[in-house]
Amino acid sequence: MSDTAQPIKSPCIEVCALDDHNVCIGCYRTADEIIDWFSASDDRKRDILEALKRRRAASA
Repeated sequence: MSDTAQPIKSPCIEVCALDDHNVCIGCYRTADEIIDWFSASDDRKRDILEALKRRRAASA
């Protein structure tokens, strides 16, 4: 089975609190991305994961 056939796991680590920029301090998703996750296509989920990786790297 290829990676694209696997469900995309939520990046939530159950540390749910938004900072002053509406970004979760646990998973680095924006509030809108968190809401979108449940109905997002796999492509949208991949976009969200890339965006949160950039936010996490920028905060380090």
